Amino acid sequence: MKETAVEEATKQAPPAAAGGTSGSSVTLPQLGFTGMLRWAWRQLTSMRTALLLLLLLAVAAVPGSLFPQRPSAPSEVTQYLKDNPTSGPIMDWFKLFDVYSSPWFAAIYLLLFTSLVGCVLPRAKIHWKAMRSAPPRTPRRLSQLAEYGTVEIPAGSGIDAHAAVKDAAAILKSRRYRVDIRDLDGERPSVGAEIGFLKEVGNLVFHTAMIGILGAVAISGLFGYSGQRVLVEGETFVNTLSGYDTFTPGASFAEDRLSPYSAQLDRLVVKYDRSTTAHYGQPLDFNATLSLKEGSGAEAQTRTLKVNEPVSVGGTNLYLVGNGYAPIVTIKDGEGNVAFQGPVITIPTDGAYTSLMVIKVPDAKPNQLGFVGFFLPTALVDEQGVAFGSDPDPFNPQLNLNAYTGDLGLDSGVPRNVFTLDTSGMTEINSRNLDSGGITLAPGQSYTLPEGNGTISFDGIKRFAALDIRHDPGQVYVLVFTILAIAGLIASLFLNRRRVWVRTGNHPDGRTMVEFGLLARGEDHRLAGEYNAINKALQAKWLVATPATGQNGEQSPTTDGSVRTSASKDQ
Repeated sequence: MKETAVEEATKQAPPAAAGGTSGSSVTLPQLGFTGMLRWAWRQLTSMRTALLLLLLLAVAAVPGSLFPQRPSAPSEVTQYLKDNPTSGPIMDWFKLFDVYSSPWFAAIYLLLFTSLVGCVLPRAKIHWKAMRSAPPRTPRRLSQLAEYGTVEIPAGSGIDAHAAVKDAAAILKSRRYRVDIRDLDGERPSVGAEIGFLKEVGNLVFHTAMIGILGAVAISGLFGYSGQRVLVEGETFVNTLSGYDTFTPGASFAEDRLSPYSAQLDRLVVKYDRSTTAHYGQPLDFNATLSLKEGSGAEAQTRTLKVNEPVSVGGTNLYLVGNGYAPIVTIKDGEGNVAFQGPVITIPTDGAYTSLMVIKVPDAKPNQLGFVGFFLPTALVDEQGVAFGSDPDPFNPQLNLNAYTGDLGLDSGVPRNVFTLDTSGMTEINSRNLDSGGITLAPGQSYTLPEGNGTISFDGIKRFAALDIRHDPGQVYVLVFTILAIAGLIASLFLNRRRVWVRTGNHPDGRTMVEFGLLARGEDHRLAGEYNAINKALQAKWLVATPATGQNGEQSPTTDGSVRTSASKDQ
């Protein structure tokens, strides 16, 4: 079997003949620690590694979409661990519930960032040198290039080889080529020209913009924050940690980064379609009127918040992400004391705003109270006597509730969802299945609970707005770098790098001979068109007539018997 040169070199030489000395083995040089680092750096900064890391980053982000994440849904993570006692702790050890803050995700992110930087910097240095250097030397045989042509300037035209090469350089320069005239004092002067450096510039801009996007996202992840708050009409949000319903800080967040401002929801108006039959009752517009104050002594400014039209204040953006009704309820316990009073946030379930609602009254005496049911903005009753919602506007509002008494389970230390009622430790005292029946209330009505557990009254209706509040310091930079990346990608895809060489010479009979060739760096389907444009420009400059082309691309001779121009190799 044939051996490679390396294998042959590493084998020990055969013993010498009798009376001679034996040969010594050849040892390859050791790579060494520095050489190993240099090899690792070259592997990391290769384009293949960058693409692999980019794919790996996309795959690593998949668990963040499949499993609940602790920063955004801690209660769901807790429930998942409770439902999966075997696999849950293992997944938690691998940080599958904290994917975007896990060490392995950060490692991939940083390696990708380093790889892109290592790819771009050397390429930028090489391209800078290429832009400052002269075009490559003129090939000896231009006829071997992809596009090739000749032009013959008749004798007596007064244009010699030196004048022709200067004219050719001027033509190429007018077509935005970078030109360099060579051998002007020789017998066969030539000009080299090059265009399309913006193609590689676009490529570098694209990769640099990708680095910028990664950096901007990292800045947002480190110093940004987001939170949610549900505001009922008349309530005020203050930008402090205690003012948020849920809050997700960045890795390097500090509380002093919260800008002091407040936002009061004055009114939420929802406009519904009342003019068409097909879309009757569908929402058309949501307008939340806010009173904003930046600082304690600032004057209030009225701003309008709409869907997809956020309000900017204090370095944050306020987004309107939800809305609904908040019935105002007053509950008195069995001792006659007001145990609960105020608006109750409901959860809309359909287009008619049939809304689920839960009321927990842990301060009621002698027993805690709980209510679960639904709110109907416009209630109708079917043949079975069941109420249902028919319109999102509050034309006939109604509360339908079941009542419970007992232990709400709020003192066990286990987090509870405010929109669910755990009835395992409670006794039902009002429902359709009991003789006491369910609780049905219209605005202004009240109901006395059985067994002396108190009363509940329906006092009125307000609307609420669900706000998403975000501080994203890298948002503008992401936009800028994204635009740059798109522009760089377009330049790298649609611009072509080309080289043109023109060589001239004087014929003994007085004619001036001109030959030129074109070469593309990579695929260029428009190279033939560029050849035709340059050929036409040269002919127009020297007033050389284009000969008729016969079959198989052959040119017909002129009246003096000489061929004035030749066709491209691809024609």
